[in-house]
Amino acid sequence: MPTEIKILSAGAVKPGLTKVIDAFQRDSGNRVQVSFATAPGILKNIGGGATVDVLIAPPAVLEQLVKSGKCAVREAVTLGRIGVGVLVRNGESLPQIATLEDFKQSLFSADSVVYNQASTGTYLETLFESLGIGAAVGSKSTRYPDFAAVLEHVSKGKGREIGLGATTVIIENENRGVKFAGPLPAEIQNYTSYAAALITGDAKEVARQFMRYVASPAAKSLLAAAGVH
Repeated sequence: MPTEIKILSAGAVKPGLTKVIDAFQRDSGNRVQVSFATAPGILKNIGGGATVDVLIAPPAVLEQLVKSGKCAVREAVTLGRIGVGVLVRNGESLPQIATLEDFKQSLFSADSVVYNQASTGTYLETLFESLGIGAAVGSKSTRYPDFAAVLEHVSKGKGREIGLGATTVIIENENRGVKFAGPLPAEIQNYTSYAAALITGDAKEVARQFMRYVASPAAKSLLAAAGVH
């Protein structure tokens, strides 16, 4: 009989992780039930007593959960890291973002700036303040809980709007009314690392199999192809 394991994961790795899960299910014959959430959502779910076998999140989130006593990490595997990118609606000209000054001017010229309240959004908020443009950008910013809402806003919006999010999910959704303008300039790029942690209380063998699989060259290749390096 196939065994089912539960995974709770940060949404930024979804494009690559879904391919890894498909391959794992095909090769092992077992089943994976996966749900995706932002970092705050993961903390809320686990803090509220949600039970999963494998948790995929930035190491800082895992550390916070361990310190609070909400879960115990039995083993962990690094999946890779993801940068921040810029998107615009189809039909709009691509903003100039090759240099820091280009990026700042594009933000100033935009009618609105749209990004999330997850790890990416937290970094951007801090970045805008450090660049001295927090007030100017903040006055025309719209924040959403997750990237799905950012995508919905930008794809159906109007005027010169700039959206920001994890490069992986922008590229994955380029057929849904938006275009990937490119990554942030190198000098202000921020990479968020993601790790898979085995936290199941009864240490299901299938969960351990998944941990071994996600660390394999085949899984790493699938993740890299989706932008998780």
